[in-house]
Amino acid sequence: MIGLSAIALVASGGAALAHNNGSGMKADADGNGVVTRAEAQAAATKMFARMDADGNGVITDADREARMAARRTEMFAQMDADKSGQISGEEFMAHRHEGKQRGKGGHRMGMRGHGHGKMMTGMADANKDGSVSQAEFTAAMLSRFDKSDANKDGQVSTEERKTMYEQMRGKIREIKQDRTAS
Repeated sequence: MIGLSAIALVASGGAALAHNNGSGMKADADGNGVVTRAEAQAAATKMFARMDADGNGVITDADREARMAARRTEMFAQMDADKSGQISGEEFMAHRHEGKQRGKGGHRMGMRGHGHGKMMTGMADANKDGSVSQAEFTAAMLSRFDKSDANKDGQVSTEERKTMYEQMRGKIREIKQDRTAS
C-alpha cells in the first residue's frame, strides 16, 4: 500500500507537468516547453483550488466525494439527451458509440482511478490530520517537481518530464508484477 501511495503521489505530482490539449505541459504557462518552479507552484495553487470543493482551505474526503458527485452529474447530463431525467437504452448506446464518455481534454469520465486521489492526498498529508492544506499540497507538488528536475536548473523540460513519466510507469509495472506474483 505504501508503494501504491508513493506511485499515486508521483503520478499526481506529475499531473501538473503533464500534457494539456497538445499545447505542451499544463503548468507551462508561457508555452515555451519547460516548466519553471514558479509555474509549477502556480499550477499547484490552481489545482488545489479545483480540488478544494467547499473552498475551506483544506482537501478532505468530503471534497473528493463532492468532485466525484459533480462528475457523475455532468456525465448523466451529457447522456440524458432529451433531458427527461432518465437515460434510455438508446441514449446510453448513442453516448457510448459517439465517444461522449470522455470529458474535458478527452479524458474518460468514469470511475477509474477513483482511489488514487485518496492515496495522493494521504501522501501529501504531512501532519497526518486527515486533510491536506494548501501548504502541504504545494510542498508535495514542488517535491515532485524537484525530483523531476534532473539537472537541477529550476526547470523541467519535456525530456525530463518524459524521463519521470517512464520511471513512474516502470514502478507501476513492478508493483503490478509483484501483486500478480503474490
